Amino acid sequence: MRSLLKVLTFSFLGLVLFIPSALADNSANRISGNTRYATAVEASKKGWSSASTAVIVGGDAYSDAIAAIPYAYQKNAPLLLTNKTNLSSETKNRLKELKTKNVVIVGGTPAVSNGVATQIKNLGISVKRIAGSTRYETAAKVANAMSSTSKAVVANGFVYQDSIAVIPYAAKNGYPILFTNEKTLNSATSGAIKSKGIKQTIVVGGTNSINGSLYSKLPSPTRISGKNRYDLSVNIAKKFGLSTSNTYITNGFRFPDAVVGAALAAKQNKAILLTNGENLSKEPRAFIGDKNIKTFSVIGGTPSVAAKVLTQLKNPAVGKTIFIDPGHGDQDPGAIGNGLQEKDVNLDIAKRLNSKLNSAGAIPVLSRSNDTFYSLEERVKKGANANADLFISIHANSATPSAAGTETYYDETYQSANSKRLAEEVQPRVVSALGTKNRSVKTAGFYVIKYSKMPSVLVETAFITNSSDASKLKSATLKDKAAKGINDAVSAYYR
Repeated sequence: MRSLLKVLTFSFLGLVLFIPSALADNSANRISGNTRYATAVEASKKGWSSASTAVIVGGDAYSDAIAAIPYAYQKNAPLLLTNKTNLSSETKNRLKELKTKNVVIVGGTPAVSNGVATQIKNLGISVKRIAGSTRYETAAKVANAMSSTSKAVVANGFVYQDSIAVIPYAAKNGYPILFTNEKTLNSATSGAIKSKGIKQTIVVGGTNSINGSLYSKLPSPTRISGKNRYDLSVNIAKKFGLSTSNTYITNGFRFPDAVVGAALAAKQNKAILLTNGENLSKEPRAFIGDKNIKTFSVIGGTPSVAAKVLTQLKNPAVGKTIFIDPGHGDQDPGAIGNGLQEKDVNLDIAKRLNSKLNSAGAIPVLSRSNDTFYSLEERVKKGANANADLFISIHANSATPSAAGTETYYDETYQSANSKRLAEEVQPRVVSALGTKNRSVKTAGFYVIKYSKMPSVLVETAFITNSSDASKLKSATLKDKAAKGINDAVSAYYR
């Protein structure tokens, strides 16, 4: 008996210990400091416990930082930032912690003064500077200081967002990043291409960054571009197969955070994606869902990347495409009773769900967003064309006046087990939200869930023909709670 109890006890403890990890949300941590200098220091702590060499650039000298990172990678050196006239205290302390013996300043004295160089020397650290009179010359000199290679990255030296996401790939492969403007191949860049024997170039950015005429003058060019900075960062991660086991996220408009994030991503050979500061942008959102990425590091404080973005990243449904089908519409009102038309109730709840899913980080798609009619076949086709991960059809019920409650249906034709699991997440949450009778999860061959090949459910929220249920469906507050319940069910489904 004691042995049996011991086995049962260990089995129970094993189950308890297993469940939290199995049901965990995604992991998303923040790397930041109170200033750009402090953020660079915090990023360096994630990659280096010590460093005999460090690379320092001016806190506003983004082009210098971009060019410097592949060089820093070859030196196994962290990238640190400084104020141009005084060595920033955070950077000074970090150099001591790293036990740094050599510092390479990238950029001229307008970015990092000789006074800063002297302050570094006073720490007993040797200082070297790589600089030119322009950003093109500085990048060219950095390239010439790197190991030999036959490839280079070419980007517009004034369009910083083009270069950020390619930095890890360039660094890992030893490719220098050279600059040009939109139309002209300047002499410093052409000289570096010649002196290094560059045979192939990777051009980042569209024709607004580097036009077709200039592109054709580069050695064996290959262009990678996107419709915006977010899309470009995704396309770079896709094209070059960058690791997404821990993906870095940063604000595509906050370059101090972006460059130090790119330096850390380069150190760890990971992808870095750009987003806006308030929401996870659509393109990285879709990429995350497609790749099923679960672990993230956000670079920058809340002024740079809002807390909402971390919440979205932690949602296990982030980036998943959820097809929402509000039943009926236009000439087909559905059930009618107690002053309600089903088509209106369905659309109201669906719109609320659409908003909540979008805010939570998923990618919702509505079969209809207004009083329009689509056939059942069209609805199924729309879900398939959206490459939806889940299909949720929203309805209200009708029967005799005494019939009441909520029920959720699934079909066994496709994705039977997953559809049932989704239904079992949805049903109790809608019942709780509306305070309705629980009529349970059921199977039925309703067309939209029978012929949709992804996990699919049809929710009958309440009975329009029942006065008590109808009063609930008239309440904006309760309909909003029902939408929240379905939204929460989607997240729970992916845990």
